Amino acid sequence: MQRELYAEEHEAFRETVKAFLAKEVLPHYDRWEQAGIVDRAAWLAAGRQGLLGMAVPVEYGGGGVPDFRYPAVLAEEFTRAGVSGLALGLHNDIIGPYLTSLTTEEQKRRWLPGFCSGELITAIAMTEPGTGSDLQSIRTSAVDRGDHYLLNGSKTFISNGILSDLVVVVARTTPEGGAHGLSLLAVERGTAGFERGRNLDKIGQKSQDTAELFFTDVKVPKENLIGEENQGFVHLMRNLAQERLAIAVAAIAGAEHLVELTTEYVKQRTAFGRPLGKLQHVRFEIAELATECAVTRTFVDRCITEHNRYALTPVDASMAKWWATELQKRTADRCLQLHGGYGYMSEFPVARAFTDGRIQTIYGGTTEIMKEIVGRSILG
Repeated sequence: MQRELYAEEHEAFRETVKAFLAKEVLPHYDRWEQAGIVDRAAWLAAGRQGLLGMAVPVEYGGGGVPDFRYPAVLAEEFTRAGVSGLALGLHNDIIGPYLTSLTTEEQKRRWLPGFCSGELITAIAMTEPGTGSDLQSIRTSAVDRGDHYLLNGSKTFISNGILSDLVVVVARTTPEGGAHGLSLLAVERGTAGFERGRNLDKIGQKSQDTAELFFTDVKVPKENLIGEENQGFVHLMRNLAQERLAIAVAAIAGAEHLVELTTEYVKQRTAFGRPLGKLQHVRFEIAELATECAVTRTFVDRCITEHNRYALTPVDASMAKWWATELQKRTADRCLQLHGGYGYMSEFPVARAFTDGRIQTIYGGTTEIMKEIVGRSILG
């Protein structure tokens, strides 16, 4: 079926993204993978190309276009290129909304120009060593000391943890437990008491710097409170639907690309005197995967449309996230199998997709959490 989601301007943007990838990312990507981190120059190049802050108002240096189809195009092309390390989606789609919708005028002028130029790289620090997806169990604390908060605690699995210049930290600002009393604090690079741990050694997404963060008596100015004090959980819940949709967009794009690659491979690879694609089992495998992708694509595209209408529900976003990411995981496994021994070789795209995509069912809320959200909406 012909996709009806995108207009001419979105397809023109797609060509811009492809050109950026070809010039600024792909020639350097193997080196970034070995180093475990991307060059800051790539962020600056993304800023010059207009790939950062597309939804940020023009007066702060952004594109001024709050149309999620542009980030969706970006996610699709980055996924197809297999370059998860340059985390523009995290910056734009996950952290961007906090900085545009919850900040004061002074904060916008202080942070957003650098956010859009690539000079200020962002991260969000939610997960703690003992909490995982359970935000209500956060222990990092921020005590009111008059003109500042005294921040203490640690975070782990923080994407952009090494490169980030501004970290949005979720901390408890009241002793009350559960979802109450959480606040969002912006901690800037170089703040005394803020330290980064090691760049974590992951099985995939090697060039995406992921780190432990430590806060020891960090003085965070009151001017760095994002949103309302003790309303952090509410703020997080409002933005999680877009985060989960962004993950779903990348997941279905990844699954589709794997099916395309594998289809071409089984047409050319021979076994028992004929191409693998002539074997009924292989044809059935490709047929199943292509059908699953087509059905999933229809739902995800509809979710993007609903999100642009400000009508995407947390339940629908959760459905999209768990279904698309589980499909991506399943597709990667089956496509690797169809590649045989070559699928296990790192130089084949299917091998990198297998390890890079495995995290998709975990971050942004695990599949199990997504099912719980959906189940509660139905059964109470």
